[in-house]
Amino acid sequence: MIGRFNWAGVVEFLPQLMTGLYYTLLISVVGLLIGFILGGIFGLGRISKSKIIRGISVVYIEVIRGTPVLVQAIWIYFALPLIIQFEIASISAGIVVIALNSGAYIAEIVRGAVQSIDKGQMEAARSLGLNHGQAMRYIIWPQAFKRMIPPLGNQFIISIKDTSLLSVILVPELIFQGRLIAANHFNAVEIYTTVAVFYLAITLTLSFVLQRMERRLDI
Repeated sequence: MIGRFNWAGVVEFLPQLMTGLYYTLLISVVGLLIGFILGGIFGLGRISKSKIIRGISVVYIEVIRGTPVLVQAIWIYFALPLIIQFEIASISAGIVVIALNSGAYIAEIVRGAVQSIDKGQMEAARSLGLNHGQAMRYIIWPQAFKRMIPPLGNQFIISIKDTSLLSVILVPELIFQGRLIAANHFNAVEIYTTVAVFYLAITLTLSFVLQRMERRLDI
């Protein structure tokens, strides 16, 4: 059976697959950077003393975590433009989806990490004359960030794989390019296996980098 497949022919389609890889990485990197910022804001908002800020954070986190990323993608690309009367480019929509989705999960990671730091740390910082913001910045956050790295790594990997769902809104990422090639050339086994290898290479590389970071920080 293996002999019937034209694995050498995959080389011909590598430029198209590399285009898909570019958009996959672009959406992943930009989306996760924005998601990390959102996660930090809403994660801290989740434990804020303000009921309004805490309420907004809870609504955002629960709505995003309670709906599938595929539904979010379809709603943002197809439904949202009808509401705001403005067309959203598929790549921009993809970035927004990954940012919002990862942000909600990162927010819970941030909340858990910050709350895991002994309360005595904050009390000690305040006794030294630091205000709440300074204590969070210089004392609590550095310790919490070290504890965030393992779960953040898992979330990053999940979000990268979630980009494969964005083909449904016509984002020209790896799966979208692979489907086009397979549909036109009837080489689904070769193309989809290559796409899987690409995703595996991305996630293994990220896992390696995160493991080195964990060892360096002695987590």
